[in-house]
Amino acid sequence: MSKKPTSSKSETDWKRLDAMTDEEIDLSDCPEITPKMFAKAVVREGLASSKKKTQVTLRIDNDVLEWFKSQGKGYQTKINSLLRAYMEAHH
Repeated sequence: MSKKPTSSKSETDWKRLDAMTDEEIDLSDCPEITPKMFAKAVVREGLASSKKKTQVTLRIDNDVLEWFKSQGKGYQTKINSLLRAYMEAHH
């Protein structure tokens, strides 16, 4: 294994990227996320949580809820994290 430090200088042209519009970005090699892909997503641990939460009643299919519960402690936090990720991706 090489012990040489990696370069911290970016070769990315950030000014050019910042000036690009959404239409100019080539997403042809990035498939649109499908519900099936989203369902296989991994929740990243350690995300900053919101201090303010609201208790709600939400109707969820039994099998969906049971699957989340089977993941163990923190299943409600995982559901919240997935909903947040979806919201941010579609904001």
